[in-house]
Amino acid sequence: MIVDVVTIFPRMFDSPFAESIMRRALDKKQFSLRVHNLRDYCHDRHRTVDDYPYGGGAGMVMRPEPVCRALKDIRKPECPGAVIVPSPAGEPFSQKLAQEFSELEQLVIFCPHYEGLDERINRLVDREVSLGDYILTGGELPAMVMIDAIIRLRPGVLGSEESLSEESFSPLLEYPHYTRPAEYEGDKVPEVLLSGHHAKIKAWRRQQALRRTFERRPDLLVQADLSAAELQQLEAWRQAVKI
Repeated sequence: MIVDVVTIFPRMFDSPFAESIMRRALDKKQFSLRVHNLRDYCHDRHRTVDDYPYGGGAGMVMRPEPVCRALKDIRKPECPGAVIVPSPAGEPFSQKLAQEFSELEQLVIFCPHYEGLDERINRLVDREVSLGDYILTGGELPAMVMIDAIIRLRPGVLGSEESLSEESFSPLLEYPHYTRPAEYEGDKVPEVLLSGHHAKIKAWRRQQALRRTFERRPDLLVQADLSAAELQQLEAWRQAVKI
């Protein structure tokens, strides 16, 4: 998979992808990251990427010429892929969307700045994606978050398919984790985890994941495939909360 990033701050991408899982994935060529400086696509002496908005108003708007030149040059039509732009007006980024993007051969992410983009740029954009209902100073940080979430879904990047199948938002939150020592400051590891009984451990983890999701992210429960017993358990918890 090729990930192309277009930005006016290319050095921001040096450190986040120089460590940990992303670094190993790059070293193993499980994906390639190409960071492009938008100013390289400017034809004026000052390498200008923004200008005042028509109609007046505060702030600056990113000009269409350099952005469109960059996207046309970088995006390869023969390669299954997409051009995405981080934007508060976009569709919410989710694990499902990360999975969809991870199956592409090329992903181009343009990082906007200032008050926004000239509307004519959008004809080259496939998707606008939002990390949440808040405003950041630019698209670089959302791009990094999305790349991390997407690339870790690529085959072999995590090294274990089980890691992917059991982690958060698939669709329940993860169950609690414990490691040594078995007791710390009077707080003991649940006995079931020390029992060696795999069926009981699996059932306990499922119950804990369900409880944690109920308490912290009940909105996710509508996506979960729950048994009749689990639905009854949820109803019992709801009734207990009302008391």
